[in-house]
Amino acid sequence: MKIVQTAGRAALGEFAPEFAHFNDDVLFGENWNNQDIDVKTRSIITVVALMSSGITDSSLKYHLQNAKANGVTQKEIAAVITHVAFYAGWPKGWAVFNLAKEVWEADEGELLYKDEAMKVHAKKMVFPIGEPNNAYAKYFVGQSYLAPVSTNQVGIFNVTFEPGCRNNWHIHHADKGGGQILVCVAGRGYYQEEGKEAVEMKPGDCINIPAGVKHWHGAAPDSWFSHLAIEVPGENCSNEWLEAVSDDEYGKLE
Repeated sequence: MKIVQTAGRAALGEFAPEFAHFNDDVLFGENWNNQDIDVKTRSIITVVALMSSGITDSSLKYHLQNAKANGVTQKEIAAVITHVAFYAGWPKGWAVFNLAKEVWEADEGELLYKDEAMKVHAKKMVFPIGEPNNAYAKYFVGQSYLAPVSTNQVGIFNVTFEPGCRNNWHIHHADKGGGQILVCVAGRGYYQEEGKEAVEMKPGDCINIPAGVKHWHGAAPDSWFSHLAIEVPGENCSNEWLEAVSDDEYGKLE
């Protein structure tokens, strides 16, 4: 997923526009998006460079938070700071540990996912990813995961899609009421109704799907995606699963 930075223009756009350009467009826009080094490694290198230079202000805390968002665990950052302290100085190690403790908690959720991108995605959510959605695998292209949030009163499920995964075209039927509500909780995905353009979904976006509407939803090609699927109560509700979303249809998305 492309990193976009606007802090330079927000803080210095009028006062120092050239510096803001270098910060937003070159440092973050080009350098941080270079794929020769993955973003987790790049985050660790940045923390080490700032610590070695004795910079322990808000800029380092920002990069510690960035490292955590890019998959660096509490145990990993503790090992990194300890190692660098032998070379950069013990007082610097103490200073950075004080900042790191504001970002991580001791033994903070060491998730066991082998896929680093999946681990990063999971840490962005309060809901679990859950188990592989094998019962409905035949209705999906790619791997999805299912975590029940509520099965009483109203059914609420956290559905997670790996990059490129999407469910088949389908229709929620009901004699009265029914349908579904989707609330994006992490990542980036799409929802599309038949005959309409696909709608991009980002965290906080909500989609209301009436009964009888043919549609599909799933992850963007380059991003993990999770949404809450909320079952709207109705009479004689059922799901009709239809054809898969073709690679040609899906390939038009970005």
